[in-house]
Amino acid sequence: MEDQLVWKEEFNIGVEIIDKEHQRLFSIINRLSALSEEERKSRRVCEEGIRFFYEHAIRHFADEEKYMESIHYERLEVHKRIHRDFQEGILPALEEELRKADYSSQAVDHFLAVCSGWLIGHTLTEDHAIIGGKIGQWEDLLPEEELEAMKKVIMELLHQMFRLNARVISEAYGGERFGNGIYYRLVYGRKQDGKKWEIILVFEEKILVNTVGRLMGVRSDSLDVMLINAARYTASQFVCHVMEQFPSLRSYGMQEENLLTYEQFQEIFEKKKPQISLLFHTEEGYFSYCVIAPHLLEHEIGTPLGVSNEVNEIEKYLVKRGACTKKKILVVDDSITIREGIKRLLGEVYEVSAAQSGITAIRAIALDRPDLVLLDYEMPVCDGMHVLEMLRSETEFADVPVIFLTSRDDPESVKKVLALKPDGYLLKYLKPAEIRKRVDRFFEKKK
Repeated sequence: MEDQLVWKEEFNIGVEIIDKEHQRLFSIINRLSALSEEERKSRRVCEEGIRFFYEHAIRHFADEEKYMESIHYERLEVHKRIHRDFQEGILPALEEELRKADYSSQAVDHFLAVCSGWLIGHTLTEDHAIIGGKIGQWEDLLPEEELEAMKKVIMELLHQMFRLNARVISEAYGGERFGNGIYYRLVYGRKQDGKKWEIILVFEEKILVNTVGRLMGVRSDSLDVMLINAARYTASQFVCHVMEQFPSLRSYGMQEENLLTYEQFQEIFEKKKPQISLLFHTEEGYFSYCVIAPHLLEHEIGTPLGVSNEVNEIEKYLVKRGACTKKKILVVDDSITIREGIKRLLGEVYEVSAAQSGITAIRAIALDRPDLVLLDYEMPVCDGMHVLEMLRSETEFADVPVIFLTSRDDPESVKKVLALKPDGYLLKYLKPAEIRKRVDRFFEKKK
């Protein structure tokens, strides 16, 4: 690992004994990261360095808890539990992986990435709360009030943890793609009744590169396994901190996490609508926070991540993302049958996303410009004609290719469609092979 954790002023909480130990832990991680290839080949060198980090972390936890007791900190027991989870759960699992891999360079990098992400997240949330940097608690809220409270919590956390100024641009985000996204799913549950909640965070890639990557001293402008691992452990603490603000959610613990492809993420929005679906804009890109109720939860979405498999799964995930060089098609139709049919028909060759209304289509195009829009001419409220007119009126989107989908082929209807000067039109009742052929032909002409 060539990158180095960068100590930032935002890590300081103003308590000398805690700040000094935080800096020491960061320094130990950096020394381990800077080991030469020759040193990394020595199991003894790696073993001693990691043991040194482990001992300092445990000592730091004890000193921090002693300080919290001295000031009668109200969240002492919660803080102790978080320390205990890291000490008795995460660290032993990482050490077991190191032993099995005979302290390979990859296993050492994994250890450092997880510890870096955990330290960054814990320092910027729980440790800052010790000195009063906590976010307000909300109890007995009505649904509308709870939504407002959650928006406030998320915006404050985005600023506190990542120094991002955010604003809500949609309270009904519909799962549209934006930029090069990372889709991180967490499942929380409780033992007493088996209830579960599903939470999905969507990050535009550059947010992670410019926030967690910046704190880790990453010099690349793209994601790698280490950065995603660090980001995961930071993001999971972000979610825990959101849930801690609402008494009804405090009894839930994380049970599963996955990284989703966009297709898996989009499928969730086709089958079930989140109870909370917020889209935020920050100076570094877009971010979404989605919450799905227990009765809508589905199992086996993506591969569950754990210490033993997360490096391999993330590598596969990055390869899959990087390999996607397909042309992007947006299908806009109020019929789920049409949307799903065209996705199945074109999905092997093209990267196909969908929108169910004209308004959703405009947002989808603004968030992630497609190479072609297949647009239903007849839709309620905002039909294809209105969508095309809005696109053509905006300089940025005036040249987005649009082919109308229509079920009418009488001369008068065709004349109306062509008068709007689309890039073509497709009759919905055409045989699938013919639709595929015409789309292929469109892109061949473009070449």
